[in-house]
Amino acid sequence: MIAVISPAKTLDYKSPLPALAPTRPHFASEADTLAAAAAGLGEEKLAALMRISPALAKLNADRFRDFADGPERPALFAFAGDVYTGLEAKTLDEPAVLFAQDHLRMLSGLYGLLRPLDAMRPYRLEMGTRWAPHRGGSGGDKLTDWWGDRIAARLAEEVEAEGSGAILNLASQEYWHAVDGKLPPAIRIIAVDFREGDRFISFHAKKARGAMARWMIEHGITDTDAMRGFDSDGYAFDAEASTPTQWRFVR
Repeated sequence: MIAVISPAKTLDYKSPLPALAPTRPHFASEADTLAAAAAGLGEEKLAALMRISPALAKLNADRFRDFADGPERPALFAFAGDVYTGLEAKTLDEPAVLFAQDHLRMLSGLYGLLRPLDAMRPYRLEMGTRWAPHRGGSGGDKLTDWWGDRIAARLAEEVEAEGSGAILNLASQEYWHAVDGKLPPAIRIIAVDFREGDRFISFHAKKARGAMARWMIEHGITDTDAMRGFDSDGYAFDAEASTPTQWRFVR
């Protein structure tokens, strides 16, 4: 089983790192291409595209301009949003991180697909951004058009290599859209819905996705069905509200 989560806008490039060798992202050259194209947009265009403040637009324009010389950090320890608050990667021991390297993937607007130890540079480029550089005279007006089926093809290869034939989808709809409908039908895909009673609350759901990824990693779970036993933070599997492809956890 491979669990898939979203990246985060908030980044951490300061806290201490474990003594583990970083790996190279599969789509590193694609990230360089996207960063170089984004560097040409300028602060005002970035602010409009990303709906961010002038200060954040300048920060990210500078990141894209200096991308080749930017600091690198393993993705699992670079992202610091709500999902990663629930995941608490800093407290994972080395065997757990190595298990995650084989069984956890992060979708990314810039890097496509990241393993936990893949070295990434700081950026902000959401998968739902309505912009993409043209490729060979073709392309689209959305980042997902530019990526096409490449992310899904790579994810399918990694699921095949892992051997279970299953994906636990803990990603947001924005990021799952990059692979939705593009994966081989033989792959079993389980989406997870977290509720507070009968309500969906985004903040809590994001943390729960990270907590479920951590639970999988801590327990070394490779069998998708065993994930029904997830019980962190008071959540429990709701069999009546679940289907074979959409599981609901409630607290």
